[in-house]
Amino acid sequence: MPKKIITIMLVLCLSLVTLAGCGKTTSTSSGDNSLDRVKKAGQMVIGIDNTYPPMEFKNKSTGINEGFDVDIANAVGKKLGVKVKFVPNAWDGIFLALKSKKFDLIQSSVSMTDDRKKAMIFSDPYIYGGNAIFVKSDNTTVKSDKDFPGKVIGCQAGTTAQDVLSKLSGLKDVKKYEAMTDAFLDLENGRTAAVVTDPMVGDYYNVTAPGKFKKLKSSLSKEPIGVAFRKDDKALRDAYNKAMNELKKDGTLSKISKKWFGLDIYAEQ
Repeated sequence: MPKKIITIMLVLCLSLVTLAGCGKTTSTSSGDNSLDRVKKAGQMVIGIDNTYPPMEFKNKSTGINEGFDVDIANAVGKKLGVKVKFVPNAWDGIFLALKSKKFDLIQSSVSMTDDRKKAMIFSDPYIYGGNAIFVKSDNTTVKSDKDFPGKVIGCQAGTTAQDVLSKLSGLKDVKKYEAMTDAFLDLENGRTAAVVTDPMVGDYYNVTAPGKFKKLKSSLSKEPIGVAFRKDDKALRDAYNKAMNELKKDGTLSKISKKWFGLDIYAEQ
């Protein structure tokens, strides 16, 4: 083979190798390393609003975070082989905190609204919440949201309940709380006529404080709840989602449900 041809072939081979190397580097630098990042750190940092029993709350006696979401997150962490660290954050700033990388994800009863889907990605729904109405057990004047005009209604700040209530007309005031514990305390003391929140949250108060409150038959909405992640963290979301689905299949989620709600919400799913 002539020397000139050999030289040309060598140049071509070197060019291909260089191009291949460049392509690999570009792919790595732009790749999603969210799952690898968590596994390398050995822990998964999870944002919660720990004032929302029975979903997530701080046990006053022990100072430990407990609840339905907390148990699920711990079970997922075990599946993924990492420790779980919970970082409490006020609800009205929790999505900004996720964006600023204060934590890796949020598992804190996040309703999967269309607006939130524009800013975040979600797991599959693992429970359904919504906006149920709770009143004092002896209340006979509020039977549905049609009785809200002229009254003070309570909700948690920054929630979908606040959004729904803001669209109703005639209300005297929408009183917004940082913690649902305070909302139910005001309801008990007659400072509000009703509280709007997720049904399982209000039901928990009916269990822990029987006879004080009642849930009305009508509700304002039903909403899927999922785990929220930053838009670029698809690898972590997919691994987390896979782990939750496996926990559902092996009965772990059913056990957690019975522990906190007294029934298996996954029995017919």
